[in-house]
Amino acid sequence: MQTKKEKVPTSKGIIEYSISGKGEPNIILMNGGSGPIEGWMKIIKEISKMSAVFAYNRLGVGDSEKPKENQDGITIIETLREALAVLNIKPPYLLVGHSLGGLYANLYARLYPDEVYGVVFLEASHPNDMLLDEHYGKIVKSVNKMLSKFDTLSAHKKFDEIHFVKKTIQQINEHPSFPEIPLYVITGGKANRLIPKEALKRRQENQLELLTLAKTSKQIIAKNSGHFPQLTDHKIVITTILEAVQNYKDKLE
Repeated sequence: MQTKKEKVPTSKGIIEYSISGKGEPNIILMNGGSGPIEGWMKIIKEISKMSAVFAYNRLGVGDSEKPKENQDGITIIETLREALAVLNIKPPYLLVGHSLGGLYANLYARLYPDEVYGVVFLEASHPNDMLLDEHYGKIVKSVNKMLSKFDTLSAHKKFDEIHFVKKTIQQINEHPSFPEIPLYVITGGKANRLIPKEALKRRQENQLELLTLAKTSKQIIAKNSGHFPQLTDHKIVITTILEAVQNYKDKLE
């Protein structure tokens, strides 16, 4: 699906974004590390039939401006909140965080629990995944690069978010309280043969640990997918997001 992209100014730089659909909760799609809006192309059309969807490129990705300061988690979240405010996209939000975007969704919910209805962790990074970065980091970046000709991998730029993952994790640990909200954990079922078995085992354990953040949590295994279910098992991702949206609407009745 081709999405119409526009731009919104923030105090940190101009952000490229797309909006589709109407209704609450507003679905906020949070890309993986250096991933562009195009990574959501297989799911946006369907989920926007039921609710409003906001997708965007963080600073340094696509046609968003290059960052001019450290892109740690709090900086990224505040930039997102500023963009949403300018565009009058109000809470409640359903945050969908893929890979590194899962860390930002995790932190956002801790910092602003009153703004977040629920979270969908999509093959999301866990704070304890740091030791796995050396095994799958290059693979993830390579796939992200193929998603769009507009993708600009800026891992060698001093302000890029990739350099501040440890800082983001530290910020998560400094805010230990995760709200009691609906929580969905979508985990790819296909193992990457390039990653050692011990690393895969630890990552699976970390995925299960994400479920303990909230009492109302649910794990969904994307059997036909590895790290990118939104591309290779997109129907499961769509179904999960729509379930979360429907649960919200049911509570309003």
